Amino acid sequence: GPDQWHKNYPIAKGRRQSPIEINNKEVHYDRSLLPWFASYDPGAAKTILNNGKTCRVVFDDSFDRSVLRGGPLPGVFRLRQLHFHWGSSDDHGSEHVVNGVRYAGELHLLHWNPKYSNYLDAVRRTDGIAVLAIFLQVGKTPKPEMKRILEEINAIKTKGKEAPFPNFDPSILFPKSHDYWTYHGSFTTPPCEECITWIVLREPIIVSSDQMAKLRSLSKNAENEPDLPLVDNWRPTQPRYFRMVSASF
Repeated sequence: GPDQWHKNYPIAKGRRQSPIEINNKEVHYDRSLLPWFASYDPGAAKTILNNGKTCRVVFDDSFDRSVLRGGPLPGVFRLRQLHFHWGSSDDHGSEHVVNGVRYAGELHLLHWNPKYSNYLDAVRRTDGIAVLAIFLQVGKTPKPEMKRILEEINAIKTKGKEAPFPNFDPSILFPKSHDYWTYHGSFTTPPCEECITWIVLREPIIVSSDQMAKLRSLSKNAENEPDLPLVDNWRPTQPRYFRMVSASF
């Protein structure tokens, strides 16, 4: 489990690890923070897969086709994949916690800095990766846009399953407000490299209990193995140490 990761990946005990708890009392409003913009090409969406750890949608990142820019970022970042974290029930599942609140899930859109020669090179740099994080909150009026992803869940029930997922623009998943917190942190899965500029959106998107149950219907085992529900794929919060969390609002 996560408390053992540092034995194989010492950086998992580093001082810039993610996720963290975001607490209003410790957040610094930064008037110099710009709005962020995403321009995503729906044609870049390639496949949806179950890798035994999450449900992931993969995009073509061979050129600046789908990009994130602005906000705290020093340039344009290319969209590579999106994935979800969720719990075993609706009262937990997000990785970041806001003022003591843990949401039902969290969506991560992962981008890399193309000033580096490739993704693997970017992961080794402190300014290599940008992740846009969006909370999933269970409510009465679920976002219809989540349907498209969840419709494919049956095709990727077990670990290693992959299905074509063409023509998808993930910006349809964004909440109305683009207000965000930002800080420097790490991947929340091993090796936990500390290369991420996090942009955590303040406003969650609404999902239904049924939609969350659909994610929980995935298995973390392969087809010929016993069915083991894929749940609680979130990492507990890590110490913030000296890091500043800035807010755009």
